[in-house]
Amino acid sequence: MLCPGCRKLISSDEPACPYCGLSKPGSRLKKLFFNRFSAASIDVVKILIYVNITFFVLSIFLNPSGLGLSANPLNFLSPSDKSLFLLGATGTMPINFYGRWWTLVSASFLHGGILHIFFNMAALGQLGPFVLREFGFNRFFIIYSVTGVAGFFMSYLAGIPFTIGASASICGLIGAILYYGKSRGGSYGEVIYRQAMGWVVGLVLFGLLVPGINNWAHGGGIASGVLFAFLTGYHEKKSETLLHQVLAIGCMVLTTVILLWAILQAVYYSFR
Repeated sequence: MLCPGCRKLISSDEPACPYCGLSKPGSRLKKLFFNRFSAASIDVVKILIYVNITFFVLSIFLNPSGLGLSANPLNFLSPSDKSLFLLGATGTMPINFYGRWWTLVSASFLHGGILHIFFNMAALGQLGPFVLREFGFNRFFIIYSVTGVAGFFMSYLAGIPFTIGASASICGLIGAILYYGKSRGGSYGEVIYRQAMGWVVGLVLFGLLVPGINNWAHGGGIASGVLFAFLTGYHEKKSETLLHQVLAIGCMVLTTVILLWAILQAVYYSFR
């Protein structure tokens, strides 16, 4: 049989998978759970894109009177700062004055305008499937979640007062791709590495030319992406383990709880 956790070929009577450590892999309950919630049955990249779009629409409807309708395309359809704050924008102001440390997670799902979310989701749609394929579902979600927090924490330490966007997590994916290309080596690895470096150069130039870009979050995302790709590994080096599954589930639960909390308290304070 194939282990429902790591999809390696094993004996059906194994007490534990010799590859990922999953106990009683032949259990019907384990098969049902992992087959229903496996990477093959869940398109996590699309789900992340849909969640980002949902939060963008919600940020507009929470305070439509503050909606930005500037002729400047960079500011067109921009939610108000009040909506963004209530839904979990991060930075020194929300954290130092209001103790909202949970915003280090929620800020990755907020955007300041139609072009902001469009370019971030386009990048996620392009980079996400590659990292998902080479690292696996669990490691992908760990990298995406943790690097977003790391990037915003870096910008918090740098004193950025108010910030949002999925770009810290997306930069984490770029960091993971950088590590993958350099670690794998060969002609294929070199091509991947050069493409990732092209993204990094583009981000640096964009950050220098366009005002208001959170370069600290980008840098923190890339650096932590390299680090966590090194710590977790990728398919060609080692299979996903039970620890990866546990950490990924922890990240998913924490992210879900924080996003639900952000919605509930934002709706409460908007309409009370």
